[in-house]
Amino acid sequence: MGKKRKQIEAEVVEPEEIPERPKRTLLGWKDKSLVPDEETDSKVFRNKEKVLITCSRRINYRYRHLMLNMVSILPHCKKDNKVESKATKGATMNELVELRSCSSCLFFECRKHKDLYLWMAKCPNGPSVKFLVNAVYTMEELKLTGNHLKGSRPILTFSNNFDKDAHWKLLKEMIIQIFGTPKEHRKSKPYHDHVFVFSIVDDHIWFRNYQISDKGPREDREKMTLIEVGPRFCLNPIKIFGGSFGGPTLYENPFFVSPNQIRALEKRKKAGKFAKKVKAKTRRKMHELSNPLEPDEFADMWKE
Repeated sequence: MGKKRKQIEAEVVEPEEIPERPKRTLLGWKDKSLVPDEETDSKVFRNKEKVLITCSRRINYRYRHLMLNMVSILPHCKKDNKVESKATKGATMNELVELRSCSSCLFFECRKHKDLYLWMAKCPNGPSVKFLVNAVYTMEELKLTGNHLKGSRPILTFSNNFDKDAHWKLLKEMIIQIFGTPKEHRKSKPYHDHVFVFSIVDDHIWFRNYQISDKGPREDREKMTLIEVGPRFCLNPIKIFGGSFGGPTLYENPFFVSPNQIRALEKRKKAGKFAKKVKAKTRRKMHELSNPLEPDEFADMWKE
């Protein structure tokens, strides 16, 4: 028979202290020391501005190219399908903006294949502005030599006229919020290489886009030049509303003349020219009847 093994008493091992398990979040495991306090995090403001750009149906090709140019120079925008231009477009646009998680809207509305109107609105509470767009020149038409990087943040410059009246101050604030690219936006580049210029001439807002070109070293600012990129257009403000795409009228331009009235006046001028010709013919006939020619003695001389 085999010998029995000696039983060895098992040594008692005291359990070590297990460190506290960090909380799990959607971004992974986080240490409590690295997580910022709620008080400090709440004070930081983050600009989450997003702009919805769309147009109405039956838009002209030239105006559609202008809309695409605006999409290319605004990295924080979202493009949507065409919308029917009806009386209920305000409710439709507010719903679209909410579905696309945007806070502002640029709506290009074309009428009679000739006139372009631009709605600039803060959704869903307003305010909103309606412009008539004139002097449209797209990037493809101008063929300028300027070329800035796509997605870079622009520098917004305004003329001194924007600080004169209350409605110009409101328009300036809306333009800053809509055309200014938010900092650290995922589609934007972290530097500036072009300038958006907004200037008021004859109660119209003129838009220009320039590239900042530095041929020499960056420290030498005298050698920096501006090269125009495009597009170009002119905004004639019609009305400022308190709500989004409607509401109480805050301002109405007293000098605005609709393009329909201008075309009607031109037709009246052309109609006046035709009426003058008809009157001249009737006057000539009346003159001939009142002053008949005397019979000529030699009229029948060579008939034989």
